[in-house]
Amino acid sequence: MEVLERRTAEFADVRRTFPAAQQPDWPDPAALRDVTDGLAAAAPLVTAGQCAELRGRMAAVARGEAILLQGGDCAETFAQVTPDSVRRKLKTLLQMAVVLTHATALPVVKVGRMAGQYAKPRSSPVERQGALVLPSYRGDAVNGLEFTAAARTPDPVRLRTMYEASASTLELVRTLTTGGFAGLSQVHSWNRGFVARSRAGERYEALADEIGRSLAFMHACGIDTGELGTAEFFVSHEGLLLDYEAALVRTDPETGRSWAGSGHLLWIGERTRQADGAHVEFFSRIDNPIAVKLGPSTRADDVLRLIDRLDPHREPGRLTFVVRAGAERVRDVLPVLVEKTAAEGGRVCWVSDPMHGNTTTAPSGHKTRRFETVLDEVRGFVEVHRALGTHPGGIHVELTGDDVTECVGGGDELLAEDLPARYETACDPRLNHTQSLDLAFLLAEMYRDQ
Repeated sequence: MEVLERRTAEFADVRRTFPAAQQPDWPDPAALRDVTDGLAAAAPLVTAGQCAELRGRMAAVARGEAILLQGGDCAETFAQVTPDSVRRKLKTLLQMAVVLTHATALPVVKVGRMAGQYAKPRSSPVERQGALVLPSYRGDAVNGLEFTAAARTPDPVRLRTMYEASASTLELVRTLTTGGFAGLSQVHSWNRGFVARSRAGERYEALADEIGRSLAFMHACGIDTGELGTAEFFVSHEGLLLDYEAALVRTDPETGRSWAGSGHLLWIGERTRQADGAHVEFFSRIDNPIAVKLGPSTRADDVLRLIDRLDPHREPGRLTFVVRAGAERVRDVLPVLVEKTAAEGGRVCWVSDPMHGNTTTAPSGHKTRRFETVLDEVRGFVEVHRALGTHPGGIHVELTGDDVTECVGGGDELLAEDLPARYETACDPRLNHTQSLDLAFLLAEMYRDQ
């Protein structure tokens, strides 16, 4: 027990020993300590065995034998932790995965931005409305969205609520993925209430018919399809709040290896990927599969330093680079990063985030993204890998299972003037259900052409 407590303290000390960007200014250190002590004594949300399984799946992605599909809310909110909300997001990802699997004949590793994506980095620590200046909203894990002094004051009790909300989401996901909802026999039911209103839905329905006939054929041949009644699904989030992450680290007393018990896969954001910073140091000490976001200013030297710090043994499945260069830059930025990484023996997964580099502001003042621009970044990402003979490992997108109006374009041709109708995100604009399925079909065509 003494050894475990010492290891937990070592992780907690990372924030104090190394420069830690994007951390809240908690006003009550004693209250923070009470919460983190409670989390340190709580059960982890995920197990070491589950994290190792995902690491094995990510190794297949790194070798070109699988595709990663990672998606979910920009920022989860506590109010969204409902069975219907979780079910809709899961359904959207399952539909996208079916489309990709059918087109590529490759396994699709399904990872949700769920059960932990409650904190967000911000470009400014404060927000101004008129003469009033308050702390920026940093996600429900830190403070509230309402623009009042009380709501915007960081409250460490929210970290405990984050843990409880994540546990509830995970329980819902496990129930759905093992209880029949996620089985291939349900491909038609995932589309109910949607197909009549969408060209992508009609296209999906035709695919579902084909899958249904294949399943019927397998049954007629006496093939056991029991394993097709469940789906393997993992969860991920940005490992931003080091006080929370450190409290949930667990160490195997026999091996001495540690893993983050807050999620299967954690990533470091573009704003916190400094090689000498606290986040990189923290991630270097955990054994989960991990990822790093790379923006358009990333240099090859930056990537090589990150590999040396986070994946010194060059192990497939350990490290993923998520490229968010923007549609206009990806074809220029990505080739040298991939080539230099390969030359240094890096065996990483390369994944496209086509959302963050393509945000604009509509005349109404809403932040938005054009579907066609998102698609162009994905296309550029695939083209670069095709030219280099390397594997485009997959996509990481912000999406929802709801019919929101946050991104313009797509098969239903959502217009800028439509944005106010259902603009519901707590932070950045997300693809809605229709746009997500559109993207899956178009990405499937790119893989099939490759």
